[in-house]
Parts: sequence; structure tokens; C-alpha cells
Amino acid sequence: MTKTPRTSRTARVLLPAAVAGVLLSGCAQADEAPAAAPSRSAGAAPTPAVTVTPPPSSGTAEPGAQAGAKPVAGTLLVSDFGADTVTFVDPARGATGSVKVGTAPYGLALGKDGRAWVATAEGVAVVDTATRERLALVPYRTDTGPVTTGEYRGGGMGIALSPDGRRAYVGVNVPGGNGTLEVIDTASVKVVDVVDVGRRPFDVDVSRDGSAVYATNHDSFDVTVVDADSLDARRVEVAPYGTEGGLGSWLKPHYTAVRPSDGKLLLPFEGERLAVVDPATGRVEVEDMTADTHQHGATVTADGTLYAVGTGPIDPSEDRGPSLTVRSPEGMERVYPLDGPHEDVAVSKDGRTAYVTGGFTRDGYWDGISVVDLDSGEVKRLAAGSRPLGVVVF
Repeated sequence: MTKTPRTSRTARVLLPAAVAGVLLSGCAQADEAPAAAPSRSAGAAPTPAVTVTPPPSSGTAEPGAQAGAKPVAGTLLVSDFGADTVTFVDPARGATGSVKVGTAPYGLALGKDGRAWVATAEGVAVVDTATRERLALVPYRTDTGPVTTGEYRGGGMGIALSPDGRRAYVGVNVPGGNGTLEVIDTASVKVVDVVDVGRRPFDVDVSRDGSAVYATNHDSFDVTVVDADSLDARRVEVAPYGTEGGLGSWLKPHYTAVRPSDGKLLLPFEGERLAVVDPATGRVEVEDMTADTHQHGATVTADGTLYAVGTGPIDPSEDRGPSLTVRSPEGMERVYPLDGPHEDVAVSKDGRTAYVTGGFTRDGYWDGISVVDLDSGEVKRLAAGSRPLGVVVF
């Protein structure tokens, strides 16, 4: 069932600059040029105080975390968008060490061989998670301009591995223009193909059988569907609120989850609408959601449960605050309130705990993870890295 948009939501697609300066979240792009690291403007909502439970690790080796040892099951790895590192995190004790990877790391993917592939502004870093060292930095073929930091920086954003681990796919942002999908051969550790996609490929996903790759393009309101063999590409518009306002609109796609049962793509919007995309036909259906908050990160577990991160209100007078939505395959939702903006989410192997990164791509970010007990609803904050965005669970 398609939800009728509230008039106020549609009217807020474009916002006066004076109002936009004080918003907690949103993704309207006012300037296409590469940006330096964003400052917390005086008008922006203050960064919430972080209560760390327990205190962060000093960085010394923990039992089972020494160099050369495979990370203990349940360990987290986060990409530090506010630094040039990835950080290993024990969810009970905090950070246990970091590895330098490259400027402003964004998404990351973990292979079955224990190597992590990290999209940075400079290239894709390859990290041996046992020895905790960077093995390689794969430069992009795409010209992304000067290496910068901040929300609109050029370089890698979303990244994913093929099911057989033979290919890594990274969405590359080109400030001021359309992006690309670069294909890396993981054996030779080289870029072997480049495919044109839309603007600012926030997320990259792969079908369960590896036959298709999906680049979710924030600033062009679409998903590029790429055939993994031929590299033929098709654009599927995903704009349940329309495309009015173009780059000035805040109602754009961010992250995609591939539904295990049928391979359809799930894209949450504003805690109001879930776009369900059939990548084979390009048909988009819309279902109701209930969180009423600007949404970014999304993931889905093997049983079809969707997890969607609410970053906070576009309009604080009308929209709700940050949250994590857990949506069953039947469409039933439980919404867990969170303190402060967040960006992405991963789920423990037993499905009982969600880890939501506080890095966030806009002002209001913080240096940690919210650990959500999905049974009790208890939320604890854990210091973890520097503005962590991407997160995976070993």
C-alpha cells in the first residue's frame, strides 16, 4: 500500500538556508565542490555527550586480539571517517587497536579469507585482519580530483564483495558529476573494469548469486543495476517522494538491503516509506513505515528482518528523533529510540544485538557505537574509533 505523503513533508523538500543550518540531519547538497572536513556550525544541534560503558581500551593487545591471531567471533571492525584508520572493537570492552588505511574511509566489506576491503578517498585499502596490517592500497582509475575529507569528498563510498570473493565492487564519488563502479580482481588486487553509475554512490550491494551488482546513487535518485558478467548497466529511478528540487532535495535514497527471499531491494525513506524494488523489471512498490525520521543505513538478516537507521528529523517540530527500526518480513516494526545521529548498522550472528555507528555523514556525529539489545531494548554507548561509519561483525 502506498502511503499518501504529508503535505508538510513534501513542502520541506527544499529548505531556506537559515532553516537548513540548524537541522540535525538531511542530505541536501548546496555545493558540489569537494569539501574539507565539516565543522560543527554554531547553529547545528550540539553533539550529545557520550557516556562510555565501559571505558575504551588503551590500544594494547587484548587476549585473542594479538597480531597474527584471527579476530574473536563477535569482534567489530569500523571505518573511521574522521581519521585514516579502521578500528577493531570488542563490543564488551571497547577499541583494541587500529590500522592506517587511507584518507576518510567510508564503507568496508569483510571477506571469508579474513581480508577487509575499505573504500577511502585515496583508493581501496586491503587489510589483513589477523596481522592487523594494510596489505595494499588500490588506486582508483576514476579521476576524483584532490584527496579531501568531509561529506562530499571524492573517492570510494559503498563497497561489496562477490559471494565467491573473487571481485570487490566499489562506488566512486566524483564531486560535481556522475560516479563510477570500479571492479577489483581480488587475486591480482587491481582494478579490472569501470562502469558509469549515478551521482554519489552511497551504497553498493551484490545479489545473493553474484549475478548482479547494485549501486545506490544518492544525488540522482536511483539505483544502477549492473550485470556482473557483461557489465551492462540499467538505471532504476527510486524516488517515492519525487525528484523535485534535484540536488537541493533531502528525500533521496541512501542505503539498500537485498531481501534474501526474492532478491528485491529494500530502501527506507524518512521512516515513512519503504521502496521495494524489483531489479529485474525496475518496478518499485512502496510500503508504510512508522519511525518518522530521516533514514540512512540499512541491512537485512538471513530471515528477512530489515534494520534501518534513523538519523534524526528534517524538521524537529514535526519529525521524530534518531532511532533504529527493526522490521519483520511481515512488515511489523519495532522502533528503538537512539541518542544522537547515527549512520550504519550491523547485527550480531545470533540476531540479539545491533551495532549502530555514530559517525554520521553530517554534523552531529560522535565517536562511538550504540549497542542495542534487541530483546530488552536497552541501549549502551561504546567509544569506538573516530567518526565511525561502516561496520562489520566477525
